[in-house]
Amino acid sequence: MEFQKSVIELIKMRTSSRSFDQENIESLTLKKLKDYIKKSNEETKLRARVIVIQSNDNDSRKAKKLGTYGVISGANSFIIGIFEKEEKDALEFGYLFEKIILFATDLGLQTCWLGGTFNKGNFEENMSLVDNEFIPIVSPVGIKKEKPRVFESVMRTVIGANKRKPWSELFFETDSLVPLSEGGAGQYVVPLEMVRLGPSASNKQPWRIIKDKNAYHFFLCRTKGYGVAGYDMQKNDIGIAKCHFELSANELGLKGTWVEIKNISTPNDWEYCCSWSN
Repeated sequence: MEFQKSVIELIKMRTSSRSFDQENIESLTLKKLKDYIKKSNEETKLRARVIVIQSNDNDSRKAKKLGTYGVISGANSFIIGIFEKEEKDALEFGYLFEKIILFATDLGLQTCWLGGTFNKGNFEENMSLVDNEFIPIVSPVGIKKEKPRVFESVMRTVIGANKRKPWSELFFETDSLVPLSEGGAGQYVVPLEMVRLGPSASNKQPWRIIKDKNAYHFFLCRTKGYGVAGYDMQKNDIGIAKCHFELSANELGLKGTWVEIKNISTPNDWEYCCSWSN
């Protein structure tokens, strides 16, 4: 197992931290994170990569110049997602990036997904990108400040950071959209709950899952006004949901594989993404 702690506990532990104490990550911990990211880059089939920079390494000047419009304070290190413009699979990149976030959590580090509240031009100017690359996602990574700023508390309240939709709005039985109860989920009650606890852009929680016999179908219920220009943030959110579901199912010994089903019945305004077949 690539995590030292229970991945279910890591998902529960992970929170979005926006205030850091300016302390650099201990060298051995940083090496473990970099090694895990290197392995993830080598294994992915995406035309994408992830890097991490810290202010005391060779990229120190770059790390200090990176802008987050005041949303993040005290961060000396960032995990940076780099995407090729021709690559369209934001779902799988969300899956990849969330596994890295959970690995950082396992190392005792704090993180915060950023998709819109960072200066993309500023980040891209300070990275060694090739012409067809851009940065859709970053996360500060480090030690959480003991006492967060008032700004962070206000922001968490405004976006409802700790609020999650109830089961009845997220999980259903067959395409009749009867809400799925926790009892009806059987062995998959925990993987579904781990999906429910996942982070998402502006906490919109756009995932919808339908249980159909021995399969769980994942759909995207788009938020009006959330465009897909450049990078599809809500498909990225489905990747986070997929990551949480798969890792927690595997931890519980629940066998299954991801498949794509053609001509599946899709509720109005939803987009079919993938299915877990057990």
